[in-house]
Amino acid sequence: MADYIDGFVFPIPRERLDEYKRLAARVSDIWKEHGAKEYREYAGDDMTLAGTRSFTDNVAKGDEEVVIFGWVAFDSREARDLANKKVAEDPRMEELMGTFDTGFDASRMFYGGFKSFSQ
Repeated sequence: MADYIDGFVFPIPRERLDEYKRLAARVSDIWKEHGAKEYREYAGDDMTLAGTRSFTDNVAKGDEEVVIFGWVAFDSREARDLANKKVAEDPRMEELMGTFDTGFDASRMFYGGFKSFSQ
């Protein structure tokens, strides 16, 4: 089981969801090639629960947007740091970002690294 994950949440235009799914499939392969154990992304479906703040509130989702939630699993933080460095240096990432028009805006993404405390 993974000891460390990177988690992220962000909105994208609903009309570009299919394009984003194609990009995510390619990016997933690159992360795994560089050391990730798993790479998962999900499109928001049931986004409200009475008495809580929703992801849609936190990312200021517009009416024509969908919230993406994802996580990437690693054996350790050190493995994550190395994989993220390799991914950032991989020329395929820049090529992919120029190929797909997904409406992704990094300034609206929430991100964090998390260490496991339960098994």
